[in-house]
Amino acid sequence: MNCSDARKEILRIVSQVEPRELPSLLEWLKHSDDLDDCIHDNNKVILKSIADDLRSCLPLEAVLSSESLTIQKTMQNPRPTVHVDAFLYDDKAVDALCEEGKMSSNYCLGCGSHSTAPLDFISHSFSIPELQFIFQQVLPDLTGRLVVDVGSRLGAVLYGGYLYSSAARLVGVEISTEFVHLQNMAVEKYGFSDRIEVIHADICSQVSLLQETDVLIMNNVFEYFLHPSDQIKAWDCIRQHFRKREALLLTVPSIRDSLTKLKINNVVDISGWVEEVCLNYDKYRKCDPDSLKEIHLYRVL
Repeated sequence: MNCSDARKEILRIVSQVEPRELPSLLEWLKHSDDLDDCIHDNNKVILKSIADDLRSCLPLEAVLSSESLTIQKTMQNPRPTVHVDAFLYDDKAVDALCEEGKMSSNYCLGCGSHSTAPLDFISHSFSIPELQFIFQQVLPDLTGRLVVDVGSRLGAVLYGGYLYSSAARLVGVEISTEFVHLQNMAVEKYGFSDRIEVIHADICSQVSLLQETDVLIMNNVFEYFLHPSDQIKAWDCIRQHFRKREALLLTVPSIRDSLTKLKINNVVDISGWVEEVCLNYDKYRKCDPDSLKEIHLYRVL
């Protein structure tokens, strides 16, 4: 069936739908992932290929031995927690690893007991559906804009922004030498260097970059990687220098949650700095709604 015939067939079917059911059908067509198997998304294929490359270079949990603070903080969580990088492993991959015995989704409540409870999973990267949500649903047209990812880690935001947006520049600021190397490897292999740059630095040293940034992205960036005093310093630096009017700040979790954990709501005042932009999470059904609701968008005043 050619395109013209397909359109006619779709219109014929739609014309037979009861009027009261039509909005639901159109909503399904717009947002359901049921059609994914029929649609070839080359960008998604590229992202999965990058993830395959990176998986081969990393341990299963994608946490490096040099990240001692990250390992320590993960172990200190009230409930047993496992780091599973959402960019590298989607839900199907996690299920497969559990079936193969390479990963567990539960922990024993008592030694020798048959009583178990689900493990908590944490990711420091966005999944591919989350990247699609951010660049196709949340952020506006990024033509000519500078996007900066703080703590770019594996580079998922940079690759997603390259493929799903028209941002002029995508800059990752990463403090880990190993992760900078991995990102540069992917950027070079996939020909992204015309728009992507990875800077090996602490964000606090990048004042000029912060001042120029149009979109700043911070995904779970400080809590597991910096001591509280350094987190406070980083937040204060960002508040002072990321001041471009109408610039956008996208965070996971919310700024309020991050500052509350540090008990510095009164130290880093955001009331005259940014205002939150309401997001419609319900219309996007391609990933876990709870994970989407952790994504928050702010506009610089």
